[in-house]
Parts: sequence; structure tokens; C-alpha cells
Amino acid sequence: MKAIRTLLIPTDLDPAMLGCITVLAKRLYPQKIEVILVHLMKLTDNPTDLEKLSRRSAEYQKISSGFYDACALLKQANPDSIHDIRIEFFYGSTVAVFRDYLQTNDVDDIVMLNHYAYRKLNKNSISPELMVQRLGMKVMTIDHEPDLPGRVKKILEALAAANA
Repeated sequence: MKAIRTLLIPTDLDPAMLGCITVLAKRLYPQKIEVILVHLMKLTDNPTDLEKLSRRSAEYQKISSGFYDACALLKQANPDSIHDIRIEFFYGSTVAVFRDYLQTNDVDDIVMLNHYAYRKLNKNSISPELMVQRLGMKVMTIDHEPDLPGRVKKILEALAAANA
């Protein structure tokens, strides 16, 4: 068994979806997890958009400070089970390129949330369900509990207050 299990979780950068990380950390303990939160985007053919893509800053500006803070607090609250949480953007629309991305990042499992409606950040966002389905790989699923983010938020707020 690997010391650290790498999980790829598609995200729309909504903090409401972060509750699954705590559930996964508990489910997979004592194995530590590394979480890659990824938003999938197709490459554009617009020259202006391609120029922006080379800087890759426009998408990262869409990540709220609250989302970053919640990720940091989740890691801090679970030091024995969460090794790292990364936020990334995948640029491409083919299964072959996505498979290479998974291999490059040594992803062990893809995690999809049941009953979760992923929203698009912009016109270039790709449905994670469609891309993952096209991969033909086994996927770990976890129920998205609408009330779970509220409980996680309370825990995160308590941790932030304790660290203030």
C-alpha cells in the first residue's frame, strides 16, 4: 500500500463541495491522502484567450479566499490523514490528454460526488461527469450531503477562531 493515496476530485470551486474531503479522510484512514481539486477546461482557439492562458492567472482569480482558507483549515484539522490539498485547472478536452494528466500526477482514484450539480466557471468549462465517463475507469463515488458543508463550515470557523 502506498504511503499517500492521491485523489482527484473535480471541483467548481464552491466551498459546499469541500465536505467530501473530511469524509474521505476518515473513510481511508490510516492511509494519508493528497487531494487534487481540479476544474476541467477545454483549450480555446481564440488568440486573445490563448495569450491569457499562457499566464494562467484568469482562472485562479475565480478562486475565492474563502475556498483557499477552507482547504488550508481542512488540512490543518486533519494532519494525520490529509497530506496536501492542491487546486488546479486541467486544460484539454481529450481522454488521452486527461489520462496523461492523471498519470503525471500519480492519481490513484477519481472521486465524484453523487447528487452534486457541478457548475461551469465560464464557457470553456467541461463537464467532469462527461470526461470521467469517457475515461472508462473505475470511479470512487461519495454522496454529497447538502447539510454536510454547514457542519464543516462550523468546524472550520471554530478552528479559525482557535487559531486567531
